[in-house]
Amino acid sequence: MFEWMAWTTPVAIFFSCIGLMITGMTVWEMKSPTLMRKGFLPMQTTRGDRLFIGLLSAAYVNLAFVGISGWLAQVLSLEADPSIWFSFVLSMVLLGWIMRKG
Repeated sequence: MFEWMAWTTPVAIFFSCIGLMITGMTVWEMKSPTLMRKGFLPMQTTRGDRLFIGLLSAAYVNLAFVGISGWLAQVLSLEADPSIWFSFVLSMVLLGWIMRKG
């Protein structure tokens, strides 16, 4: 059923983190309802809005990295494509920044 996807450890961790974040946000929302606030994003957002925007951003970072990894390997004269862990860490930092300051 899932043969079409490259289920590697970073991919599994990425999707596990998404599931944990959604679960955590649900519990957090039940304990402490959110208020609208204005950060660097051009609109007022709730925690859930920022999570959604952050997850979309993280997905685009990972997709972009997968798209340019072959080119990076050529330019940097690497023997293999760079590890997907780099994009995972970068996307989680971006997500955290959006959640905190967005």
